Amino acid sequence: MSVHAFKAEQDAGVAAAWQVVDVREPWEHALCSLAGSRLLPMQELPQRLHELDPTRTTVVVCHHGVRSFQVALWLERNGFADVANLSGGIDAWARQIDPGLAVY
Repeated sequence: MSVHAFKAEQDAGVAAAWQVVDVREPWEHALCSLAGSRLLPMQELPQRLHELDPTRTTVVVCHHGVRSFQVALWLERNGFADVANLSGGIDAWARQIDPGLAVY
């Protein structure tokens, strides 16, 4: 999912029901994050999978979209029906949608 498509879903109120999972490390999340996102570092995901609802639309985000792509595929293989990777990650969001966010 592109950052512009995600922003449009947010603006329409659709994304309010979604779970947005940030799979970056805590130090990265401390620098910048999407409002309403839940930090669940990639390395912790197998042990913390029970914290997510597989019936909800899930958008996965990381720095540039590589880790989140891997996690999105993994979630699909583990029973999550509606999963999207935020293409370009938080970096694309900061550069194209919210220039007030830190870029690192």
